[in-house]
Amino acid sequence: MLIPSIDLMGGKIVQLVQGEKLKLSFDDFDYWIERFSKYPLVQLIDLDAAMRQGDNRELVEMIAKRLPVQVGGGLRTVEDAKRLLDAGAKRVIFGSSLFGTAEEGEKRRHKLIKLEFAESLKKELGEDALCFSVDTKGGNVAVKGWKDTVSLTPEEAVTWLEDSCSSFLYTHVDTEGTMQGFPIEVAAILRSTTAKQLIVAGGIKEQSEVDELDTMGVDAVAGMAVYSGAMQA
Repeated sequence: MLIPSIDLMGGKIVQLVQGEKLKLSFDDFDYWIERFSKYPLVQLIDLDAAMRQGDNRELVEMIAKRLPVQVGGGLRTVEDAKRLLDAGAKRVIFGSSLFGTAEEGEKRRHKLIKLEFAESLKKELGEDALCFSVDTKGGNVAVKGWKDTVSLTPEEAVTWLEDSCSSFLYTHVDTEGTMQGFPIEVAAILRSTTAKQLIVAGGIKEQSEVDELDTMGVDAVAGMAVYSGAMQA
């Protein structure tokens, strides 16, 4: 399944290369909402909130009322999630807030993952409302808008968090926005690691990749390829 993405920054829809360099920018929201209205799920990310430099709350809530979205970017509390779900989001994405600091990890490896927090989210919100984001940069889990990393592989993170969510979102930051292709072997490894819905993103450039991932039971998020016209959506 193809899941188109809407990334928000500074009040616009944007596409970044590797989470840093601005490549594309749009403000014609009605056009893209109409384009994506046929999809059962659209991914909506508030990049400003993820990078801790403000937010696009009004835009997020407007889009959540008009499209079936899973929403992420800077979520830290149950209250953050409830606000988005009340606004119409089908599912919320938690990422950085699930992971601890390097100092904590030096004491005990599993302390890098906040299991009690993950379990509390499941208890308060229900498993079906939760998608956990496990993104990697240079092979390690990336956090805080992909600016920092923690000493965990994605397989380790997924294994620890398996029981607390309904799906995982994996972004391969090294190829994000590059349209150089997603590393299919990574998807295969992660698919063997979890029985939950697995969604991957990062560098997807053509429909054949989406089809190959689909045969593996993996869903695909595409952004740059859609907005640049390389893929039809």
